Amino acid sequence: MVELETTIKNRAGIHARPSALIAQTAIKFASRVYLEKSGNRINAKSIMGIITLAASFGTKIKIITEGPDEQQAAEAIKALFESGFNEELG
Repeated sequence: MVELETTIKNRAGIHARPSALIAQTAIKFASRVYLEKSGNRINAKSIMGIITLAASFGTKIKIITEGPDEQQAAEAIKALFESGFNEELG
């Protein structure tokens, strides 16, 4: 299992477009991919699950991956957060 922490850097937070990018990226990996906010863990392969986190700018998110390509999956998801989903950064 790999656990990485990141912070939401884009001003708009996690809305439909970033949720879709996260899910599309997570689906590429065989590993299970989760996002966790304040103890609430969701499947990162589910757009609706991601949206229900209601994560806004500055929120800390834990990325948790389990499986054969867990390190690559965790790093790919973290890279999305670090890029601010190519949106305006705060």
